[in-house]
Amino acid sequence: SHDGRIEAGETDLRFLDIVDVDMMRMPNEINKTQHHTTFYNSDSLIVRRGQEFQVKITFNRPYKPASDKFAVEFVIGSTPQYSKGTYIPVFPTQERQSSWAGRITNTSENTVTMGITPTPDCIVGKYYMYVAVVTPFGIRRTRKDDSRNLYILFNPWASADAVFLDDETERQECVMNEMGIIYHGAYDDIAERDWNYGQFNYGVLDACLYIMDKAAMPITNRGDPIKVTRKASAMLNSHDDEGVLVGNWTGDYTYGVAPTSWTGSTEILLSYATSKMPVCYAQCWVYAAVFNTFLRCLGIPSRVVTNYYSAHDNDGNLKTDIILHDNGRIDRNRTKDSIWNYHCWNECYMSRPDLPAGFGGWQVVDATPQETSDGMYRCGPASVQAIKHGQMCYPFDAAFVFAEVNSDVVFYSRSKEGTMEPVKVNQTHVGRMVLTKAPGDVTRRDITDQYKFPEGSKEERTVLEKAEEFGCQREKSNPPDADVDLVLPTLEVTVGNDFELSLEFINRSDQRRVVDIYISGSVVYYTGVTSTEFLFSDPTVTIGPNKSEEDEVVVVESKNYMKHLVEQANLNFIATGKVKETGQIVTAMKVVTLHNPKLSVELSGGARVSEEMMATVEFTNPFTFGLEGVYIRMEGPGLMMPKSKYYSLIPAGSTLTWTEYFSPLRAGSTRVMVTLDCPALRQVRGQASVTIQP
Repeated sequence: SHDGRIEAGETDLRFLDIVDVDMMRMPNEINKTQHHTTFYNSDSLIVRRGQEFQVKITFNRPYKPASDKFAVEFVIGSTPQYSKGTYIPVFPTQERQSSWAGRITNTSENTVTMGITPTPDCIVGKYYMYVAVVTPFGIRRTRKDDSRNLYILFNPWASADAVFLDDETERQECVMNEMGIIYHGAYDDIAERDWNYGQFNYGVLDACLYIMDKAAMPITNRGDPIKVTRKASAMLNSHDDEGVLVGNWTGDYTYGVAPTSWTGSTEILLSYATSKMPVCYAQCWVYAAVFNTFLRCLGIPSRVVTNYYSAHDNDGNLKTDIILHDNGRIDRNRTKDSIWNYHCWNECYMSRPDLPAGFGGWQVVDATPQETSDGMYRCGPASVQAIKHGQMCYPFDAAFVFAEVNSDVVFYSRSKEGTMEPVKVNQTHVGRMVLTKAPGDVTRRDITDQYKFPEGSKEERTVLEKAEEFGCQREKSNPPDADVDLVLPTLEVTVGNDFELSLEFINRSDQRRVVDIYISGSVVYYTGVTSTEFLFSDPTVTIGPNKSEEDEVVVVESKNYMKHLVEQANLNFIATGKVKETGQIVTAMKVVTLHNPKLSVELSGGARVSEEMMATVEFTNPFTFGLEGVYIRMEGPGLMMPKSKYYSLIPAGSTLTWTEYFSPLRAGSTRVMVTLDCPALRQVRGQASVTIQP
């Protein structure tokens, strides 16, 4: 009829046409709740592979399965191809199915709800969806519309996915939790820093996918967690490929943000994705924290792990070599290997079909650029189980990680002629403890036993022998222990204070012993690299026979170390010496981590979603000098995006107060994390916890 209405009887002749497509993409709708993606701050549909999701298609008339033909098409990448799995049509009828299952789950008048199940190994990333209908005049297809984009992620809840993790508490922690605790300090004086992973923040998912684009990673590899994590471990440092973060261990951060100043990953990832330039600056925990965000955001279970006394071995043997002059004093010019007070890396969870059975599960990946692997600065994935059992031939980089937790520290005495003789071997110093955050709790969890058998057990010896079969050299000689022991105390010292270091000598022989001792105190980076020696003393100590102890006290004045401090305020004391009567060497090493002043954070307001709240930060400068160039940063998961403030000077003894308003985005328990940072004082931090009501 002329006015556009269709007469009765004509209805069925009309070809099927598409009126509307509803992706059911709202946070409270079935797709996001069933796929654990409600928290993503994104308008698009986000689902996980290997699990069904629903879309609603409204046609211009009821759909007739017998005669009507339609398909839902998914494409990814710039040149979609059916053969490569980058163009996937999904069909509603049982007779015709593609690799992704399709079925009609509901029909109501003109609307059809279609259930679609991507394969559990499909490509992870951003897809476009089209609906196509067969008409007498050819195929009609919806035009491209951003509201029909969708993201498909890894699925630790699906048993057929390579990242399946069959433990809900672990999944909640290692995929869903945004609040991180990263351990640092020294193994006998553990410190922690809060970190906002922010994997659900607006723009973070796109930034993570951009990292793979920037790496020019083939789209077809992006469903394989082994390839994705290996590529990302190279891309998170800027070394070979203009990757995300620039490492800097110099203490001069004039042209960027000091590593100790960051409070979370969001700012770093968003900055990288917008500027397309590497972000300044990072040290190991920043690399590990941002890598963790990347992994959790894409759905790969992951956690940040800290290894205390981590060997960074320069020549691939299983020894950390410390070289002494023949009088017992350290030869700093010839000692090249370093022992990091701690080193952070990541573990991610996946099956390893490329390895023999039993080596799946947690895998080490490390984005801190230390050594190259296949020509690039990257490390892993290396099976934790393989490291524990000394199976170092398995890809990737298991031998390097094995050395980080298992090296022997060997002291060599170098004669005037240049010959080297091992004088002391310490097999228990390196890899002293491995920690990660406990799932669902703010406590720590000791996972050392996942990396190594107990020290001195016969399994441990077997593993080290196996490592030697793979070509790791160890120190074979076993120089006799001296009959004099030297013990350095564990101290808790606040930055800016004077303190006493008392050395305790124990003579186990029945004769008098005289020891020439060299005590060196230096300011060190947490990587074990010396910045400045601020104390040197070379007393001679006499100990009577069978004398249980003789103390030698060294006074350490703050005026000697303060001006040399580097950001993590570590003082490293090494005492080495020679027993006059026997020529034996005694040594002791101790790292003293100086404790920083605190800042306080107070939260006030209703603690309800969308109601304004206030965060007040207070800090008093406890020193006799002014602090210059001070940056304060704060952020909180589900509460606020990162904010920062700059103060050119905080005079000695004065207090600053900074207040920021914010409105919580979602309910649940969370916290505000704050750091204060300036060249004279690094990593002052504070936090306040809060539970937001709906």
